[in-house]
Amino acid sequence: MAIDVLFRPFSCKGLNLPNRVVMAPMTRSFSPNGIVTADVALYYRRRAEGGVGLIISEGTGVDRPASLNDPNVPRFHGAQELAGWRRVVDEVHDAGGLMAPQLWHVGAVRTREKDWQPPGAYDSPSGLSRPDKNLGVPMSDEDIADAIRAFADAGLAAKRSNFDAIELHGAHGYLIDQFFWEGTNCREDAYGGINLAERARFAAEIVRAVRKSVGPEFPILLRISQWKQQDFAVKLAGTPRELEAWLTPLREAGVDILHCSQRRFWEAEFEGSDLNFAGWAKKVTGLPTISVGSVGLTGEFIAAYGGESSRPASLDELVRRLDREEFDLVAVGRALLQDPQWLLKVRDGRADELMAFDRSAFATLS
Repeated sequence: MAIDVLFRPFSCKGLNLPNRVVMAPMTRSFSPNGIVTADVALYYRRRAEGGVGLIISEGTGVDRPASLNDPNVPRFHGAQELAGWRRVVDEVHDAGGLMAPQLWHVGAVRTREKDWQPPGAYDSPSGLSRPDKNLGVPMSDEDIADAIRAFADAGLAAKRSNFDAIELHGAHGYLIDQFFWEGTNCREDAYGGINLAERARFAAEIVRAVRKSVGPEFPILLRISQWKQQDFAVKLAGTPRELEAWLTPLREAGVDILHCSQRRFWEAEFEGSDLNFAGWAKKVTGLPTISVGSVGLTGEFIAAYGGESSRPASLDELVRRLDREEFDLVAVGRALLQDPQWLLKVRDGRADELMAFDRSAFATLS
């Protein structure tokens, strides 16, 4: 199929993209003590030079003691940290690219580091990392207010640092998503509840606070997922009506674009329709959506962490769905991690030059 649809411009508020391809956020752990380096800045610059419409950064921690569970993941607060991010966005802009930082709080997800612990208790709605698995402490009202403040401050810092948009990480079983998930949110106050609309209050308050900080015209993206790293089979919304109930308060709070994470973009979300997660999110909210999940590769990313390689795959199904406007943008992860020139090769029809993905790419900043 013709790939021209991938290269149609896209606009949302002040975000004017030359094409429909987004670099997906990918944790890199190459920022010692939470400060991005010159090598990180050049890593992002190379993707901008490769023609990506929008770069979404790796997750970067907001100003809470245990917002991160890895000392080498970057932070988005503090003078040195923000100076490093300004160098990153300057490199991206100099190469003609656009960029949004992904603002992150991991919540109750234990560190894998043997000799390091975060400088504070793990935040969580109910002291659970998964159903019936205790970790951290339930957040007090003061903790919740401070976390909301931290996201708002980070949003303002991103705008002042000349980023083009921001993304809030509300997926994959991290803090915001732990409030969505009934398996980890057992609260009986205003931040809990028996339905998704009630459990979306924490996220909606973050969005409203960020919107107040950045103003009405600065684009806010929100990444969401049904699946969790703790349990791939979890489905927060079992029907389109439940999905609408979940996402409507977030749209009303000020989200501009929904980034809908699934492991394989071609999989239908609900029975009776071949629409994927991003397709249904767009249908029930009217918002632009980003689809993601094993784009351009034969294998999915969880298996890649286990050592499985992936070969280049056809883009025909992606192009078909994008052309019928099922979703508006597509995020590409591992293909761009392996090869910063991936999109240019796709554009120019150089299929024979597309590279297989190898796990070793996770360990470099090429």
